[in-house]
Amino acid sequence: MTPNAASSGLSRRSFLASTAVATAAVAGGMPLLTACSDAGGGGSREGATSGKAADKLLPTYVASTVAKPDIPSKNGSSAGYTSKVDLAALASSVPTKQGTGAPLKIMAPLWGTPPKPDCAYYTALDAAAGTRITWQNQDGMTYGEKLGAVLASSSIPDMVVVPGWELVGKISSAVTAKFMDLGPYLAGDNVKKYPNLAAIPSDAWRMSLFGGALRGIPMPAASVPGIVPFYRKDIFDKKGYTVPKSADEFLSWAKEATSAKAKVWACGDMRWSAAGFFGVQPAGSLGWNIGSDGKLTYRIEHPEYLEHLEWVRKLFAAGVVHPDDKANTGDATQRFTAGQTLVGNSDMSGWYGMTAEQAKSNPDFEVDGMDYFGADGGTPTLYAGQPASIWSMIRKGASKETVENALAAADFAAAPYGTKERMFVDYGVEGTHYAVKDGVPVKNDRGIQEVNNAWVLLAAPAPYLAHPDLPEIARKQVEWQQRQGTFVKKTSTYGMNIVEPTRYATLSSQFEQLEIDFVRGNKTLSDVQQAISTWKSSGGDKLRDWYKELLDKNGSGN
Repeated sequence: MTPNAASSGLSRRSFLASTAVATAAVAGGMPLLTACSDAGGGGSREGATSGKAADKLLPTYVASTVAKPDIPSKNGSSAGYTSKVDLAALASSVPTKQGTGAPLKIMAPLWGTPPKPDCAYYTALDAAAGTRITWQNQDGMTYGEKLGAVLASSSIPDMVVVPGWELVGKISSAVTAKFMDLGPYLAGDNVKKYPNLAAIPSDAWRMSLFGGALRGIPMPAASVPGIVPFYRKDIFDKKGYTVPKSADEFLSWAKEATSAKAKVWACGDMRWSAAGFFGVQPAGSLGWNIGSDGKLTYRIEHPEYLEHLEWVRKLFAAGVVHPDDKANTGDATQRFTAGQTLVGNSDMSGWYGMTAEQAKSNPDFEVDGMDYFGADGGTPTLYAGQPASIWSMIRKGASKETVENALAAADFAAAPYGTKERMFVDYGVEGTHYAVKDGVPVKNDRGIQEVNNAWVLLAAPAPYLAHPDLPEIARKQVEWQQRQGTFVKKTSTYGMNIVEPTRYATLSSQFEQLEIDFVRGNKTLSDVQQAISTWKSSGGDKLRDWYKELLDKNGSGN
């Protein structure tokens, strides 16, 4: 029902990928420490809340029974829906309007042109949910700047969408100071007043604990990898290529497949996928893990970190990477769909987006997801993403009526697949925003412009994938997730919404650019090794001690 349903832990990169492909695709159908608890609103803003201390703060989980998936979730995958949906017989997950029509101001990021404040989509959703929302849409590309300024001011909207990738520096600490504890409304059985919120998995709610209190309403995500090593299956079949199953096989195939004369290169920058091939731990707080030896280490301290970068460097040195990727310019997705590169890595949502985009102009186009392999040809070691990374939050001091109207909007937005509310949120009004063709809803130009971000960021149901116009893509996506899920492990910080001390906020910031430069041959191995050494001496070792104390008191996420 939704053109790009949630698939895995979101980041700015993956969310931008999903919204970018949506524009083209929908036209075709588409732990704080217990000792630092802040339940009362004061105290420390660093740390995390987990274990028994977290359990008592969480909403009671009550699974939705509205629509049974065709492919149930397995190994941490999304659920999949591949059957035709009878749009005339959709169930209702919110049979009675919970909103009172009281005014509600919501600030959210938006990529693209903002709809008019009184557009048909906003008007219809307000009427259906019983809300009266004034949307303060902000440019998603510069949202962090606006968010920081608003949180530093004395004038905060009633509800604010907070993406995890913006939780850096002062914004991170401001969340605890400026947003209210929703426990009195949602903890335990209180959540049953909002059945769609009750159906959000507990791990996602656990990630919504900030400063010892439940402050966020989450968009849950599947724990399996969100980055897919895509390959052009149509071209592989035509050329008789075999999908590589080791790092050496990949390099050998890449040399065979590259022909600069024919303007075909094997791949783009494969760093994201290489991290999976070599078993590198995730970035950020998830990168901390207690190994079998009992030692707590960060991702860059492992030999696999250097090994995956050195392998990608070999690809660049062999000339099998597209020149524009080496120059770090242009659109990698366009190079892939044009057949200039045969393998690339991007967010799961690209599977649907690229297929829908190419359906008319290149009907033979077929993309598939390469299974992750261990670099040596054995089984891979993959790591789970966090179960939520975008939240909507309600400002401290909001009236009871304002809070209840905000929760009513979130409950409506979290409607599961197969309901009238989900249809409303994802497609708008039939005849105004979309038409039904062969049993499939297809957005028109107005639908594409107005049904954009906004409501979908307030909350979301348990992760699922469904594409009414291309159900086989949903099947392939879920089956790929389930295969990869077999090899997924959790790091010690899984499921913990950790706020690091601000003095360490920029400690790892140089590594992204350093990695980009190293694989292209512009930095040396000694440069990377020196950066790791500097990281340790300038705060990494002290940060390790901080994490060790946190985990000792809260327990490990795995």
